[in-house]
Amino acid sequence: MSNNEKFRVAVIGLGWWGQTISKLIKNSNVLTLVAGSDLNAQSGRSFTQSLDVDFLPDLAAALADPRIEGVILCTPHTQHGAQMIQAAEAGKHIFCEKPLALHRSEVLAAMAAINARGLTLAVGHERRFEPPIIRAMEMIHSGELGRPLQMEANFSQDKFLNLPPENWRLSAAEAPAGPMTATGIHLLDLSVGVFGPAETMYASVKQLGSSLVNGDTLAILATYKSGGHALISAILATPFVGRFAVYCSQGWVEVRDKSHPEASTGWVLTSCKRGEEVQTVNYPPHPAVLSNLEAFADAAQGRKPYPVPQSQMIANICALEAVVRSTRSAGIEQVEAG
Repeated sequence: MSNNEKFRVAVIGLGWWGQTISKLIKNSNVLTLVAGSDLNAQSGRSFTQSLDVDFLPDLAAALADPRIEGVILCTPHTQHGAQMIQAAEAGKHIFCEKPLALHRSEVLAAMAAINARGLTLAVGHERRFEPPIIRAMEMIHSGELGRPLQMEANFSQDKFLNLPPENWRLSAAEAPAGPMTATGIHLLDLSVGVFGPAETMYASVKQLGSSLVNGDTLAILATYKSGGHALISAILATPFVGRFAVYCSQGWVEVRDKSHPEASTGWVLTSCKRGEEVQTVNYPPHPAVLSNLEAFADAAQGRKPYPVPQSQMIANICALEAVVRSTRSAGIEQVEAG
């Protein structure tokens, strides 16, 4: 196909987030939604009809469809590893929602299958595509703030309080360590973006403010091979608040969300360099989820590399495994090398 043509995709899993992504793609100048698939055929077919796209019964049907060049996996976490391999074997490019998988071994096996066929892999860490986060990372990695010393970040929300108890997002199998796979994983990813591979994790999850038996309050203290710490907080029992801050040897930078990223009203970036006044910049809303999806299409069509390197995708899941182990052992856990 011509690189000027839209990249043709199917969304697999049409729950809350799969529907959100599908609607965004319908407004894209880079991607086109060919079909959607869900195990609940009645609701899935009703939703795809509302978007005037085809309904397919399962992933296998999407992989067999020659129109579809890439699949977007919005499925339960435990299914990601096997589904990525299945899609790679069918020659499809893959965008997988976070977390990429729950285990390092699954990620490595999937990447081997994907890379052997020269396919593109992207992951749903849209926080990396928020303009103030991009600017903060530029300030950190350019050296203008000096050496990164410590990251402090929080991503809390109460959206899950209305989910039925049997929802897979609340199960111990699909969402170990309570808020970790819902919101904490985004911050863990950003910490890898700041410091590189993690070295140790000490984490605690408790049920303190809700009926969420898998835990609603998570705290993490992480160390990194390059030096530095991260203090990460994720809560599922408080109204939304989002904050990302990095303190460096010559200054600091902080990004605060004005509202939940699902319906963003923008951000405030505040920074300070030694000997200078505090600077504040307001950022307007930006469709970071769509930017991530379009970066996936750009990479798949050979226009530019996907901006999140696979080494960092692996490092994030290695750190995730250690977080889960720490919540169970109540001790410091070493992070396995990628």
